[in-house]
Amino acid sequence: MTVADEAGPVPAGVEEAVVGTRPPSLAAWVRDAPWGLLALAVTVGAGAGLGSIAFRWLIVTFTGLFSGHGDYAGAGRSPNPHVPWLGPAFVVLAPVLGGLLYGPLVDRFAKEARGHGVPEVMLAVAQRGGRINPQVAVVKALASALCIGSGGSVGREGPIVQIGSALGSTLGRVVKVSEDRMRLLVACGAAGGIAATFNAPLAGVFFAMELILGAFSVEAFGATVLSSVTASVIGRAAFGDTAFLTLPPFHVGHLAQYALFALLGVVAGGVGVGFTRVLYWIEDACDWAWRGPEWLRPALGGLLLGLVLLVLPEMYGVGYPVLEKAAHGGYAAAFLLLLLVGKALATSLTIGIGGSGGVFAPSLFIGAMLGSAYGAGVHQLMPHSAGAAGAYALVGMGAVFAGAARAPITAVVILFELTGQYSIILPLMLAIVLATLTSRLLSRDTVYTLKLRRRGIDLDAPATGAKLGAQAVETVMEVLPTPLTATTELEAAGDRLSLSEHGALPVVDGEGRYLGTLTARAVAEALAERPDGGPAAPATVGDLTASPPPVTTDMALATALHVLVAAPGTGLPVLDPGKDRLAGWLTHQGALRALHAPATV
Repeated sequence: MTVADEAGPVPAGVEEAVVGTRPPSLAAWVRDAPWGLLALAVTVGAGAGLGSIAFRWLIVTFTGLFSGHGDYAGAGRSPNPHVPWLGPAFVVLAPVLGGLLYGPLVDRFAKEARGHGVPEVMLAVAQRGGRINPQVAVVKALASALCIGSGGSVGREGPIVQIGSALGSTLGRVVKVSEDRMRLLVACGAAGGIAATFNAPLAGVFFAMELILGAFSVEAFGATVLSSVTASVIGRAAFGDTAFLTLPPFHVGHLAQYALFALLGVVAGGVGVGFTRVLYWIEDACDWAWRGPEWLRPALGGLLLGLVLLVLPEMYGVGYPVLEKAAHGGYAAAFLLLLLVGKALATSLTIGIGGSGGVFAPSLFIGAMLGSAYGAGVHQLMPHSAGAAGAYALVGMGAVFAGAARAPITAVVILFELTGQYSIILPLMLAIVLATLTSRLLSRDTVYTLKLRRRGIDLDAPATGAKLGAQAVETVMEVLPTPLTATTELEAAGDRLSLSEHGALPVVDGEGRYLGTLTARAVAEALAERPDGGPAAPATVGDLTASPPPVTTDMALATALHVLVAAPGTGLPVLDPGKDRLAGWLTHQGALRALHAPATV
């Protein structure tokens, strides 16, 4: 008999006390430590950097196996040395063989690895608490490398974003972090993947902030910077510290060129939207035509892609050698436009048949072809002031991407880092902003969000099953406070606001039409700035009326909350669907009551 047996059973309270004194696990220690987020960000960045190295090695390996070349897009119509008797026609069979390998892989293990990947990450962050299946990282790497290596005309950015994000999500699950931290680790993975793959640490940060998180905070910025820097150091150790694309130096030599760049930005914005439409039109056509098992779709669809590659072998894979040659002026303008149309078709077909790869590189390719053709044209018309055609290629790259993705900050930064060209930054910024505005006028969605909306998913709407946000605003709005008229003097408006509990009041015109809101802060600042001895502008409510984004009665509460949180005061007016008449008032307290209403029934 042991000493423990002689002592008898341990009392329950003593046993609980003993258990409570156990040291915390390593995961809990890292999670709860003040420096825990920093350590996790660095770990995710290291994983994304190593994942980028493995992914690029897989692409090079599979490209060599399927084509016999390091990058067949720049090899012309050379035969595959592995099967020389097929001649250039081997490109018809390469996508079929690749599809037979990655089709079953994706269908069996991770269906979300199909397509370009970034929308799935955006959805995970917006509505799923940052949770991504761990196997996505492995399946996406293999499937995308097989797709690109066998001729799929897609890019590397979507896969590496999904790979890095899956690594970040997996680490977050292991450490059991909160949902906010989980989302941040997913963004860190995306930033690290972009940074290591393209040697673009700043672009990785802004890609994560602008597209994945959709918001900026000091904590998120610091974490993504750490991840991006860590991944970049690892990437540079493997690939070298050189610009991803090698282009000749460009500069603006004449003021008239700014007008030409501005026009290119508008055209590129339209082309970016057009590329998005073509991408999903062809995907719809493939969905309509296909009636067989999904695992076989990439192989049989690969026959169509192979025929496109037979006609235009420049469409094989990512196509960076062709892009660089176009920027150096290596193609005629008519052939450049043919390459533009061919890339849009080949990329859309690759995605439509179930391929796996990104749309960032294709948008750069399309932009380079558009810019080069545009530059060649204006050079013929204005030979003394148009400048080098290659400069328009570089600007076109950023502008088409901005038109498709509507991420202007990322577009500016990534084009600078990809090319090392700072001398062209002013026309680049001008064209990208105009492309973004044009895109916003032409389309509600981007190349990333349209994929989700077609599946009935709105990133601004509540997640499926969410308790808060599914109801319409009219079900939770409160009684409207008495509005101010635009002609009311500021002193009288100040008296009204001092008695109001909202800190802001709606403003209407003489016929009762809604004009905007007036805040107590705006009135106080205006009255304090008046000189002694007399009135001064602004004198009436109409002079200080602001126009927040409209909230209507039929709007989902989750969508309205985005406006409510950013608005001054404690509430916002609710308008009728016509957006010109007041219907009620929405407050934070009303939204919280909607959350607890089911529990009180």
